[in-house]
Amino acid sequence: MDISHKTRRRLALLVLLVGLPIYIVLAGMLAEWIGRRHVLVELGIYLVLGVIWALPLRFLFLGVAREDPDAPASRRDRRN
Repeated sequence: MDISHKTRRRLALLVLLVGLPIYIVLAGMLAEWIGRRHVLVELGIYLVLGVIWALPLRFLFLGVAREDPDAPASRRDRRN
């Protein structure tokens, strides 16, 4: 499935503004449920949880900051 650049930008923004805060709360709840452990174990848990969210979404974020490759050349020139 190939989605347009504009749609990818909107989805990435939605994930960052809505999905990520929800994930942070859920990760905090999971860490609380696991309980207090040694500092290094807790650090490892938070590091793993901090990376896991981005792995399935990495293709959504690829190239979002670049200019739209499908935009006409005249529109790209106006932005500069």
